[in-house]
Amino acid sequence: MIWNETIECMNRKDMRKLQSIRLKKVVEHVYHNTPFYRKKMQEMGITPDDIESVEDISKLPFTTKQDLRDNYPFGLMAVPMSEVVRLHASSGTTGKPIVVGYTRKDLSLWSESVARCLYAYGLSKEDIVQVSYGYGLFTGGLGLHDGVQKIGGTVIPMSSGNTQKQIQLMHDFGAKALACTPSYALFLAETIKDSGIPREEFQLKVGIFGAEPWTENMRKEIEEAMGIKAYDIYGLTEIAGPGVGCECEYQDGTHLWEDHFLPEIIDPETLEPLPAGQQGELVFTTITKEGMPMIRYRTRDLTSLNYETCCCGRTAVRMSRIMGRSDDMLIIRGVNVFPSQVESVILELPEFEPHYLIFVDRINNVDAFQVQVEVKPEFYSDEITKILDLKKRITDRLQSVIGLQPDVKIVEPRSIERSLGKAKRVFDNRKLV
Repeated sequence: MIWNETIECMNRKDMRKLQSIRLKKVVEHVYHNTPFYRKKMQEMGITPDDIESVEDISKLPFTTKQDLRDNYPFGLMAVPMSEVVRLHASSGTTGKPIVVGYTRKDLSLWSESVARCLYAYGLSKEDIVQVSYGYGLFTGGLGLHDGVQKIGGTVIPMSSGNTQKQIQLMHDFGAKALACTPSYALFLAETIKDSGIPREEFQLKVGIFGAEPWTENMRKEIEEAMGIKAYDIYGLTEIAGPGVGCECEYQDGTHLWEDHFLPEIIDPETLEPLPAGQQGELVFTTITKEGMPMIRYRTRDLTSLNYETCCCGRTAVRMSRIMGRSDDMLIIRGVNVFPSQVESVILELPEFEPHYLIFVDRINNVDAFQVQVEVKPEFYSDEITKILDLKKRITDRLQSVIGLQPDVKIVEPRSIERSLGKAKRVFDNRKLV
């Protein structure tokens, strides 16, 4: 199903024309209403008259997360606070949060973007959606909530936590879709299994998962455990929360709603634009936001873009699965390591649960790299030989994929704490010295 066929299937020439009109308008808006952007553009010798089309976007300055922190809380607003009807903020635990303001029009366009995603998942006004993302300052809960209401569906506004009640109401209310983080979905799957309620009694068919990186192997694990089709939904606080993009039924990349969120791929080192299909850092310019537009915001997400028409008929650009973040990459003994690589290995081996922790430290001036991973109950044994065999198998596979041999520690089933929101799996203690 397609929610807005005119936009989602618009030909490339018309889309570029629409983007050019909107880009020029938003540049004028921030130049005259946001001192931060006006100063940046003046320092570069740029005025709004220099921006005629999307081809001119490389003339504009980048925006970083540090810029948002430096202008905390409302320094990047482009409208008076009397026009801001909602504030959201990042869930970061260190430093000042990232604060974003929305006008009524911004919220309407956001819910429109989420509606496109829900239709792409096959959902409609006939369906009940359980929203188990956190509500409040985090964008996940209210973002999905408004989108479900936009298509006329029924929302179960559960938020995260209270897992037993999650299962009870999911069952009793007949939820067809579940929206939460993938790590919490795995925890819910475990709880359903332990609940004694037959999985067949649940009407759940669709999973809407995002807010943290996850791999294809994790998707398969969730789908098998819950008996659903698991879809990715993409978003970030600074741009618009969930609904910036989503997968369609073919799951061949994430469609980005580029009539609102203009994407680029740049080399994270040189900051130069990269051609379509080449992997680099994803950058967004919000070309319809009023409250707090972002100009060339560096997401740090590493991916590539595909502009070919999808099998679903949508022409909206597709983003490949994010392999990691340029600022989350671990450099261990000179080797680049992404947590997603570790997760992929763990999930391809049937003996292990999709729950793990990565610890990096520096001991005697040498990087120490440990991976703790849970073994499934049926493979757990008190026999040292069996555990050593498992350890060797996963260690060898990790070394083959990463090019580095970690210290693997096999831990008992259910010994790693389950996450109710975004899972924290990496602990780099070298930064604490």
